[in-house]
Amino acid sequence: QLQASGGGLVQAGESLRLSCGASGRIFNINYMGWYRQAPGKQRDPVAMISNLGSTIYGDSVKGRFAISRDSVKNMVYLQMNSLKPEDTAVYYCNVLHDGKTYWGQGTLVTVSS
Repeated sequence: QLQASGGGLVQAGESLRLSCGASGRIFNINYMGWYRQAPGKQRDPVAMISNLGSTIYGDSVKGRFAISRDSVKNMVYLQMNSLKPEDTAVYYCNVLHDGKTYWGQGTLVTVSS
């Protein structure tokens, strides 16, 4: 089970930090990351981090967002800086492990101009 938190309403240029924890007997999760879905649009990848610390970011967030993880606690974080109105979306935590994909319930981020 994945539980995400940290969403909210902020103004453009401000920051937010999302957190997501994976519960259950699962160790050394292969990949943890975040997707987002804006109203009327498809769900898109935002950032992913491997169990070795390798990261990949969507083009629209490079240089503004930073993903990190605590593999002992099975936590993944997304530090979002310089937020823009176009970052407004529901953000979903995602885990890929042993060929299976898991999704969190989503947390809403709203950026006002």
